[in-house]
Amino acid sequence: MNVIYFPLHLFVVYSRAYTSLVLVGCTNLCAVLFARCLDDHLVSLRMSGSRKEFDVKQILKIRWRWFGHQASSPNSTVDSQQGEFWNRGQTGANGGRKFLDPCSLQLPLASIGYRRSSQLDFQNSPSWPMASTSEVPAFEFTAEDCGGAHWLDRPEVDDGTSEEENESDSSSCRLVLSSVSDYFAAMFTNDVREARQEEIKMEGVEPNSLWSLIQYAYTGRLELKEDNIECLLSTACLLQLSQVVEACCKFLMKQLHPSNCLGIRSFADAQGCTDLHKVAHNYTMEHFMEVIRNQEFVLLPASEIAKLLASDDMNIPNEETILNALLTWVRHDLEQRRKDLSKLLAYIRLPLLAPQFLADMENNALFRDDIECQKLIMEAMKYHLLPERRPMLQSPRTKPRKSTVGTLFAVGGMDSTKGATSIEKYDLRTNMWTPVANMNGRRLQFGVAVLDDKLYVVGGRDGLKTLNTVECYNPKTKTWSVMPPMSTHRHGLGVAVLEGPMYAVGGHDGWSYLNTVERWDPQARQWNFVATMSTPRSTVGVAVLSGKLYAVGGRDGSSCLKSVECFDPHTNKWTLCAQMSKRRGGVGVTTWNGLLYAIGGHDAPASNVTSRLSDCVERYDPKTDMWTAVASMSISRDAVGVCLLGDKLYAVGGYDGQAYLNTVEAYDPQTNEWTQVAPLCLGRAGACVVTVKL
Repeated sequence: MNVIYFPLHLFVVYSRAYTSLVLVGCTNLCAVLFARCLDDHLVSLRMSGSRKEFDVKQILKIRWRWFGHQASSPNSTVDSQQGEFWNRGQTGANGGRKFLDPCSLQLPLASIGYRRSSQLDFQNSPSWPMASTSEVPAFEFTAEDCGGAHWLDRPEVDDGTSEEENESDSSSCRLVLSSVSDYFAAMFTNDVREARQEEIKMEGVEPNSLWSLIQYAYTGRLELKEDNIECLLSTACLLQLSQVVEACCKFLMKQLHPSNCLGIRSFADAQGCTDLHKVAHNYTMEHFMEVIRNQEFVLLPASEIAKLLASDDMNIPNEETILNALLTWVRHDLEQRRKDLSKLLAYIRLPLLAPQFLADMENNALFRDDIECQKLIMEAMKYHLLPERRPMLQSPRTKPRKSTVGTLFAVGGMDSTKGATSIEKYDLRTNMWTPVANMNGRRLQFGVAVLDDKLYVVGGRDGLKTLNTVECYNPKTKTWSVMPPMSTHRHGLGVAVLEGPMYAVGGHDGWSYLNTVERWDPQARQWNFVATMSTPRSTVGVAVLSGKLYAVGGRDGSSCLKSVECFDPHTNKWTLCAQMSKRRGGVGVTTWNGLLYAIGGHDAPASNVTSRLSDCVERYDPKTDMWTAVASMSISRDAVGVCLLGDKLYAVGGYDGQAYLNTVEAYDPQTNEWTQVAPLCLGRAGACVVTVKL
């Protein structure tokens, strides 16, 4: 442990009459500050018996007023007076002074209780100017100058000053240190023992770092390098030099790399630097695939590995990646780490692994003789073997990580320009929407389905006519291709993929409402008709559940429908199901865990004065053939885009009767609650929303 004593009267000495200022060890900043204080009569001297003291409050008040003055000239008397102290033992040009290395920065001195973090202005260049020289007159010094920490340890020298002068000396130094450090301010301006001592004992402080920070208190300049940054930051945190802490944190943020981010993350956590810790943690999550290949990862303790494995925010392609990373860590020190394996394996989402992967795990020597590991593997196997029981088997291990659930795409829709052509994608991990592409032309009331990780845009209308055309967008190559058209022109149709083929259900052909259904065969690359529905349906909701195609609600030309029917591709027949509790046109539908959800919509055509938009949601269970109401959305949404992403249902955009919405909310079936997420870049109704695993 380092213990440092430093005398508080080394820096400024005043004459007995207090009419002149004699500099022994302060820079031009301190000299000008106190000289102007005396010249302008801004410092009041109080008499208490035979002792003379500066009024601390007034000294601190004039400090910021002084910054309004121009810097003194380098050739001024004040500057020349302080040269002997700083240049003692130095040789070189410019009168023996060595100037600061280019990789340095200048910080504005901070006042107690008021720190303007906006003054920090980092640039991309190696030298980061923190304030102009007209704001802070700074004496320039090199790293060799910073090595003068031995001055702090030097025994006190009899300089001919009296005890009374040394008291004034000490007060001046205390004021300067207090003006930049909350730590020293609390120490010197409160009734504590250190406030009356001439020497302060500093434990656990690295000498060179302390000396650099004392020089910063007088000059406003500080040199940051890779070999001193950690000591400077830890010392600055102790002394509560907030602007130095911020500068050091910014420096470390620029040094982040997959090989060091875990170390910086741990260091920031130990120092209580929350912003640096957050940035380092986010960097680790973003570059996790590279991080696990570096030495820092395998050297982490089990407690830190557990924190990483518990996170939902890792940028990984699948859960197998996490399991392999854990095994790499265990094998690095197998004898010591084997005992932690079952505890850490509990953080792996084993039910989300492929059955083949689980079978291989069961026979792995690492897991075979561990009872707790075998229990976790068996739990995962049950999840696959008993899909009908999955709603009862939900746990943190069945919740997918954000980067593994895919990406949500919102395509087209009606906007303020009467027809959006843009496509946006939503990243669950970053909670952000980003524009990615545009359709080749205007389409309204069209359908979109995902086949082979590509978006098929089907039918719709362009404002003049109803379309039968089909386009295919590849999000990986960001290219469009034209596909064979449908046999029938359709807008207001529903589209879904069932066991390979894609189905186009109902709609309107420009003349009449349709009950016909077409099926696209991706192998034969052609459309064929299948069995017709029992009733025509336009603005219909379509979804796939348990090997069947469901057509929900819609409009038949005279009213909105509450009826539901399902199609069995093996029998080529439609069967009526239980009706919803409400009529719904423009309804959004999706499925989760064997249940069908109907969300929003309207109960009558807009021409009907009694037409109402809906915020309510109901859920269909095919086992009981019953609909059940669940939590309503925060607002009514007609023509809402609905899709499952991970373990939540997303309601995207829509129309609330007054505006095209850009708001998005997510429903958690396990808590029966809706929460707001990031809004769309563009308000839109009737957007087609799908999930793609890239």
